[in-house]
Amino acid sequence: MADTYTEDKGRSLGLNGWVKNTRQGTVIGQVQGPHDQVHEMKHWLKNVGSPSSRINRAVFSNEKDISKLEIHGFSTRY
Repeated sequence: MADTYTEDKGRSLGLNGWVKNTRQGTVIGQVQGPHDQVHEMKHWLKNVGSPSSRINRAVFSNEKDISKLEIHGFSTRY
């Protein structure tokens, strides 16, 4: 479940991006930042998550290197 825990984790890692809960009970989003911090965020999303979440699986797709950030800040979209 996307919530302030996810926002806080992204911000604490110095990342930019967004997350959103879907009607199907999944979470989608986009994360941008230094490779090591993105990797740490992916690990957190896959293995820890917010206290109210139940993680069955995590799928990360459309990964690519970018030359400059396209998103500024980290938020939850509704």
